[in-house]
Amino acid sequence: MEMLEAKEQIINTGKKLGQKNLSPATSGNISIRFGENILITASGTCLYELCKDDIVLMDMQSNLMHGTKKPSSEKHLHAKIYQMRPDINAIIHCHAPYVSTFAVCHKPLSRPIISENVFYFGEIPLADYAMPSSDKLVKNTAKFFDSHDAVLMANHGIVVSGKDLQDAFYKTETAEVYAQIYLQSLQLGNPVDLCKQDIAEIFELRKAAGFENLKH
Repeated sequence: MEMLEAKEQIINTGKKLGQKNLSPATSGNISIRFGENILITASGTCLYELCKDDIVLMDMQSNLMHGTKKPSSEKHLHAKIYQMRPDINAIIHCHAPYVSTFAVCHKPLSRPIISENVFYFGEIPLADYAMPSSDKLVKNTAKFFDSHDAVLMANHGIVVSGKDLQDAFYKTETAEVYAQIYLQSLQLGNPVDLCKQDIAEIFELRKAAGFENLKH
């Protein structure tokens, strides 16, 4: 893939995040693995109004290689996840309203109430709070990606990984809808969990689809 084409994918994903109200104002960041390096949105950019100059190239040690703007302040987190998981090729971090509601309440999205959430995530754990862009945030959050594809960041938002940008976007949207349904079900009454046998069958389906890393 040429760099211009890769940047267009990031721009289009940013637009979709904005259309779905998943990334307000200048919050959040997007990256993709680009060969041995990383294409990532620049610091302070609005994801749904990106242009090609808002996307920069950095190496796996977060050093700027191409572009005139600073990489996202969460560049170290992106780099660490890519280093840990060679199967991950795209990462989205955003402050989507419903998942962020659970993040600020320090509640993981772990109840197995919807089959799609069990299939794609198993659970979405909660990383302890740390100052955005800090080394502590990287330490607190990245460790969950050894066996999860999405992590809530306490008092912050969510980080979602995927095999490509489309996969990462679909997972981000799935997590947000799950959080919305979960919250509304708590308002209506007590949501009913899937039974252990149902969950086991979903994980067998996931295994058959070639996903091995998920913890359950």
